[in-house]
Amino acid sequence: MTVQTTNKTLITEEYPVPPFKKQQQPMPGLASKMDPRPDHGETSYRGSGKLTGRKALITGGDSGIGRAVAIAYAREGADVAINYLPEEESDAAEVVQLIEAEGRKAVAIPGDIRSEKFCQELVKQAAEQLGGLDILVNNAGRQQFNESIRTLSTEDFDATFKTNVYAMFWITKAALEYLPAGSSIINTSSVQAYQPSAILLDYAQTKASIVAFTKALAQQLGKDKIRVNAVAPGPYWTALQVCGGQPQEKVEKFGESAPLGRPGQPAEIAPLYVTFAQVNNSFTSGQVWCSDGGTGTL
Repeated sequence: MTVQTTNKTLITEEYPVPPFKKQQQPMPGLASKMDPRPDHGETSYRGSGKLTGRKALITGGDSGIGRAVAIAYAREGADVAINYLPEEESDAAEVVQLIEAEGRKAVAIPGDIRSEKFCQELVKQAAEQLGGLDILVNNAGRQQFNESIRTLSTEDFDATFKTNVYAMFWITKAALEYLPAGSSIINTSSVQAYQPSAILLDYAQTKASIVAFTKALAQQLGKDKIRVNAVAPGPYWTALQVCGGQPQEKVEKFGESAPLGRPGQPAEIAPLYVTFAQVNNSFTSGQVWCSDGGTGTL
């Protein structure tokens, strides 16, 4: 049943609740093949010029939270470059169309951020094609569940750290050549940094590292008037979950334990990234903003 107010319809009860259908995809997964398909704000997000004239690079911008942020930024007036894996091209093409539909410039740069050389080239291409850079969103992530440290291979451990931690370091370092005073760096952490799940040993470690990176870097870059913040999502309905991020029995009940009784949709967290990017939040840096459906983790 929909909740009515005097001037609008609240959307909380309209979003899907578990149980969900069994579904599994090979990595890296496509949002277009999920059931139900996530809401990234394609039809729901309304902008109001909060980021007019800004230029943003978003990693993992093809689906999930990165896609929602790309849509929101474009509708707030920003030009946007997105990075994604070549296997995610079909999802990325949709994002490019959505950005361009807002009259904004869209730049699509596929490639694997586990390579330092590619990360450097990614930033260079984004800055050159956008004509500058003043927002960096380090969002791309790898999450693969594993029941025990005994079966967690060095190869998988390394891949998670390269994607979630090393790439963020490489991309941010390269971006500092282009980011002027007043720029904003926004990193995607997770509630896993504070309440790690047993089956996400390596993933949780990387998300805790991102919190420390954010807070330390904010202190380093304060003198340059560059702000650094992070968003820590709880259970969000994204392709990350259905391509090995969770076992099947947890996918079916995903988000059930949140006080709101469901997982979040990417469209619901994008406004936090908009807020951190706004120039009028010029005294907010070194912060981690949690969105987890009511558990009050942070």
